[in-house]
Amino acid sequence: MRDIDPIASALRTIGLEAAAVQQLATRIDADFVAACRLILDCRGRAIVTGMGKSGHIANKIAATLASTGTPAFFVHPGEASHGDLGMITRDDLVIALSNSGETTEVTTLIPLLKRLGVPLIALTGAPDSLLARTADVHLDVSVAQEACPLGLAPTTSTTAALVMGDALAVALLEKRGFSAEDFAFSHPGGKLGRRLLLKVGDVMHGGPEFPRVTEATPLRDALLEMTQKGFGLTAVVTTQGELLGVFTDGDLRRAIDHRIDINVARVGEVMTRNCKTVSSEMLAAEALTVMEDNKITALVVADGNRPAGVVHMHDLLRAGVI
Repeated sequence: MRDIDPIASALRTIGLEAAAVQQLATRIDADFVAACRLILDCRGRAIVTGMGKSGHIANKIAATLASTGTPAFFVHPGEASHGDLGMITRDDLVIALSNSGETTEVTTLIPLLKRLGVPLIALTGAPDSLLARTADVHLDVSVAQEACPLGLAPTTSTTAALVMGDALAVALLEKRGFSAEDFAFSHPGGKLGRRLLLKVGDVMHGGPEFPRVTEATPLRDALLEMTQKGFGLTAVVTTQGELLGVFTDGDLRRAIDHRIDINVARVGEVMTRNCKTVSSEMLAAEALTVMEDNKITALVVADGNRPAGVVHMHDLLRAGVI
């Protein structure tokens, strides 16, 4: 084992890669805009390809594009020469990654893509390479030095290519006006989809589960209603069912502090008026933010001045929103 300081080695790697990423900022120019325009004008899919480590980066770029509004998938260049080229149509566009710009498996595809009339965007570290010269648009992702001390393992170069791919994806996302809801439709599974798609109406408690009393209700009866339903509050409504406010555990503590006789008081005397509410169409994640900002654990759900139910933080926990 050589006497090498791993911390110093790691810091050197991070420094080299950070510098390479900073250098990319000087290359966001007319060629970058042209690449974005080609992709936006594409009627088909963006086919991303690359060999070896560049292939792994190409696969990730394809996945990022696909999840942010640009239909895309990865095609292995070696397999493309043995039949998978049939996945590419005249309506598509190809994004090819090769640090040298001379990778045989990738350059072999060039004449075939030209015959199809498919636009080609190249990400290379060699502006004078075959791939760079023959592409419709070339994005320079060259780096001064690989982090690998041998200069052999793709490290800094793959990071630069990945960041350029992310820059493309985000620029396209913003240009398309891609929204959080659009993002959710391509991520329906897991916590992310639940946070983005679930609405308050999907998790609220309504009907007989919803605690409610009128302002003339005796305080002891309001306590019974609140205890039976188990949400730590009860809505207070008019005789016509319109929302006036809420009576909560906190209101009860304040009533006791003020020595109010709970056996004779009416709930309207101690309730909280102008209470925080959420609508049934609000995203559950937004309701969670209201709870956190106001340090409360339950909210009345009201559409206009008509209460429809109650949502508790435990409901959001069970739904996986938190």
